[in-house]
Amino acid sequence: MARILIVEDDGMIACDLHSIVDGAGHAVIGPVASVREAQALLARCEAALLDVDVRDGKTFDLALALANRGQPFVFVTGSLPQDVPTALRAVPFLPKPFREADICRWLSRIERPATAPAFVTAEPVPA
Repeated sequence: MARILIVEDDGMIACDLHSIVDGAGHAVIGPVASVREAQALLARCEAALLDVDVRDGKTFDLALALANRGQPFVFVTGSLPQDVPTALRAVPFLPKPFREADICRWLSRIERPATAPAFVTAEPVPA
């Protein structure tokens, strides 16, 4: 069981993600709707589901923080892959509307660290 941070500003989608993560046997942190709220919880999570656009901006700095810690995460977003900075393009990307099976598949991959995506960078992401 992993502690999964959910960063999503749409209440219905956040509720769906919470239900999927919980149903897969993981502990849910959040959901939270802003980068500020998520930053306060980063130390408590082991992985994350990130919407790109949330109430107070984009989650790219959160993504970099997770990557630099070696923690898996996925963008679950209505944004386009080309909207993600080049430094983060190797990160898994699940477009909205997502399928529950895709979220569950990603969750099962993080349970096996050898198959979790390794993504580390120390470079800042341009705004």
